[in-house]
Amino acid sequence: MNLQILKLSINFVSMVFNGEKANFDHKKIYFFLYFFEFMFYTNKNLKEDFIMIKVGVLGAYRGTSMINYCIASKNKAKVVAICDKNSEVLERQKAAHGAEDITYYENFDDFINHDMDAVVLANYATEHAPFAVQCLKRGLHVFSEVLPCQTMKEAVELIEAVEKSGKVYAYGENYCYMPTVMEMKRLYKQGKIGEIEYGEGEYIHNCESIWASITYGERDHWRNNMYATFYCTHSIGPLIHICGLKPVSVVGFESSMTERKLRNGAKSGLFGIEMITLENGAILKSIHGDLYKDSVWYSVYGSKGRIESGRADSGKSEMLYVNADNYCGEYPSESRTTSYEPAVRNGVVEYFGHGGSDYYIMDNFIDKLCGKEEADIIDVYEAMNPQLKINVDIKIRNFLLQKALFYIQKKNGKKSILKKLQKSGKRIADFIFD
Repeated sequence: MNLQILKLSINFVSMVFNGEKANFDHKKIYFFLYFFEFMFYTNKNLKEDFIMIKVGVLGAYRGTSMINYCIASKNKAKVVAICDKNSEVLERQKAAHGAEDITYYENFDDFINHDMDAVVLANYATEHAPFAVQCLKRGLHVFSEVLPCQTMKEAVELIEAVEKSGKVYAYGENYCYMPTVMEMKRLYKQGKIGEIEYGEGEYIHNCESIWASITYGERDHWRNNMYATFYCTHSIGPLIHICGLKPVSVVGFESSMTERKLRNGAKSGLFGIEMITLENGAILKSIHGDLYKDSVWYSVYGSKGRIESGRADSGKSEMLYVNADNYCGEYPSESRTTSYEPAVRNGVVEYFGHGGSDYYIMDNFIDKLCGKEEADIIDVYEAMNPQLKINVDIKIRNFLLQKALFYIQKKNGKKSILKKLQKSGKRIADFIFD
């Protein structure tokens, strides 16, 4: 049963009350209404047609995609509140969408008290966890842009808040929802290439030409202060989402500083690399950063084949290439490589950024809130997996502990400072150079 059937049913009842079905017993009308009420509360698909999720958006610049989704979704979600510290950005949203149905805030404390069901966190990447915890404690569902947290302390607080609230937390790693990545996940779950043995993910984005705009001219913007392995989620996230396995160890590398980074005002190396071991022993390689030519590419090797996306320089980045045997050890003499472009499942998608993934990731979040158990969201536990910079921090912490323990004890005279440090969520390097 769907909304169209309901409309026909309502029209039919109207005809009855208008006397166009004079021989129809009114008792049958009441029976129909009671029957419909029963169907509404027991039929999941019918309920989904009636649920309109009220969404608030924190961060009106990056949040534009999420706002546009709610408009495109029509009967599924609507934006009721937008919050941003930048009054000019708010004014642009107000000019685009009006103020009749949307309330605009510059203060988060006022915004969070608005009547809404869910909050989209599209604020700065270093601020998501504390805001998510506040929203969850308020009883709101949360859609969080990348990255989920900054420290182990924040990670624990966020997971505990999700578990205690019982609300939906969805992590907004949109590259997991690229058409090629979604198809790679579908094929992997079908067993097309067997069990993963190795994978590679690349997210190369030379941002020099847009650096001033994406940092808003702020010298202390998080992008200027991050280290090279920080923004690892676009290269690692899709690989984790495809196979569904957990990382158990990681080694990180940071490249040297270059003139391009210096003239942007950024303090990190040019790119970062992570080598990750999964729980089944498979190894992943992740590379991301500001190398000169852009590249978004994924490849997964399994026990009986390989699937990978197209290369940008080939002009076929939307293509998927599959080379798989029927069973491990078959080794056919003829090539079995096939290539195709995964179908876009919704005509609206093409108008959304990042290959349409900005649409799919919000659509799955809203579907989850509407009761679709099969909705493909990234929950808080999976969100922590590609956030491997936390694990890299652990490696750095252990190294610094060995090299700097004597210095810390000498400076403070107490070993207990380490326990205080762990509770505060600070890195040892931050403490030493305070």
